[in-house]
Amino acid sequence: MTLPVVRNSQPAARWDPFAELEDLYDRMGAVMGGARRPGRMPGGLAWSPLADVSETDDAYLIEADLPGVKQDQVSVEVSGGDLVISGEITRRERAGVLRRATRRQGRFAYRTMLPADAEPTRYQPHSRTGC
Repeated sequence: MTLPVVRNSQPAARWDPFAELEDLYDRMGAVMGGARRPGRMPGGLAWSPLADVSETDDAYLIEADLPGVKQDQVSVEVSGGDLVISGEITRRERAGVLRRATRRQGRFAYRTMLPADAEPTRYQPHSRTGC
């Protein structure tokens, strides 16, 4: 016996495995309580940039990936042993129709604890551009 086939005039939706993973993470966070993905933090913080923390003989270096962000758009605050790098990447005006957007936008914050022997009063911001 065969079953009738129901045909839809709509094109088939593409399967997005990442959307399913995000949904699973959100559902698990709801079950666990308080677990949140960085993109869904309260207070409007949207994401945390990638960063490297290294130590030299006389300094601790924090290099955060913030492409396209000017130094005056970034706030660096040191309070006690906490270092917070924050800012916002705003949406650019575009001509034409945007077909795909993968760049992060919105507010960001990177937080780390400084070692006990760090001297935050010697903090010096530095901007470096690279490929």
